[in-house]
Amino acid sequence: MTRYKLTIEYDGGSYFGWQRQKDQPSIQQAIEEACMALDGKRPTVFGAGRTDSGVHALGQVAHVDLVKGIRADKVRDGLNYHLANHPITILDAQMVDDEFHARFDATSRTYLYRIIDRRPKLALDRGRVWRLPVKLDADIMHHAAGGLLGKHDFTTFRDKQCQSKSPIKTLDELTVMRVGAEIHIHAKAKSFLHRQIRSITGTLAEVGMGKLTAKGVMDALAARDRTACSPVAPPDGLYLMAVGYEE
Repeated sequence: MTRYKLTIEYDGGSYFGWQRQKDQPSIQQAIEEACMALDGKRPTVFGAGRTDSGVHALGQVAHVDLVKGIRADKVRDGLNYHLANHPITILDAQMVDDEFHARFDATSRTYLYRIIDRRPKLALDRGRVWRLPVKLDADIMHHAAGGLLGKHDFTTFRDKQCQSKSPIKTLDELTVMRVGAEIHIHAKAKSFLHRQIRSITGTLAEVGMGKLTAKGVMDALAARDRTACSPVAPPDGLYLMAVGYEE
């Protein structure tokens, strides 16, 4: 058996998230079926992050064990051949040590959330960015985001279905900036709670609209109460950008 580290790009709009489902399409299932077509045996593909239904990735990382000792670039190209009918691309494949684990060895995960604040509907980026029909103040949003940096109890921004043992997480980066016609929110941490970024994004959007103040965000955080969270942002604009590992 040879273990491979895969770097993956995908449009999550057609799937019910990363994780394999009994009766719904998933990213994990599609890649496992491609591995079976390439290797002759269906393996388990382990992802670094279980993205939700509709969430995209530009740099998801996974690992898989294949029976045949295929050259890494051939694994990349072979999987892409069998994924031709899916909006999923293997960007890179590397042979790694048998001890490598895509999820448990990860030291950071970086996400991007894209917002476009315009009234006209989307023609090209529908399903890939959150459109809000009112102008947002990105500077005020960035100021409010600063209060969420560091180690906190993020119960307010935690989905009720979250399976994490603790609501305490450390946000290493959380920035908001205007990039052309869009507003980009970047978030980096070792790990996140279920729907934490979408919950924070929805709250920061209300700040940008003038419906909530920076103090209101801190009050919501301090409440440690899910009902204090603003409406959760949709999955459309969320991308897993990169997964970090120790050298």
